[in-house]
Amino acid sequence: MGRIILFSLIGCLATSALWGQIQGNNRTIIGRGNEFLSAGAFSIRMGQYDEGIRLTQLGLTRYQPSLDDRAAAQSNLCAAHAARGEPIIAIDYCTESIRLEERNWRAYNNRAYAYYLLGRLSEAESDLAVAAGINSDARQVIQLRGMINERGLRPRVIMEDHQ
Repeated sequence: MGRIILFSLIGCLATSALWGQIQGNNRTIIGRGNEFLSAGAFSIRMGQYDEGIRLTQLGLTRYQPSLDDRAAAQSNLCAAHAARGEPIIAIDYCTESIRLEERNWRAYNNRAYAYYLLGRLSEAESDLAVAAGINSDARQVIQLRGMINERGLRPRVIMEDHQ
């Protein structure tokens, strides 16, 4: 059951980097002339993270994408690496995406997920608050908030020493 929920969130995170038209940075580079970035986004969305990373990196190096497309591609790389269980690599990509486009709620949400994977809940909550400030209705933001809250509520066992 936990794997199904996690897979669902990973799909949402990877998809959220480029798909959907809500608030904030709503970049969609599908069909914008960079077939590598488009194919990379599609591969990530389909859960083919290695291929998505490869294609996205080709799209970034073979073309001169616009600043907005570069920011969206960096967010996609972040989502793919987080989905592969590589949160430290993911954080670097999200940070670069945010540097390029500070209103990219998807990059903040993806970075929050990477922090969540590392157990760094205060940093995850901080990034999630920024993402929610840009797009409070995004289901990815709501879903990740629930995951963070659930982890924060887990009971902890306290051991006592006996003499």
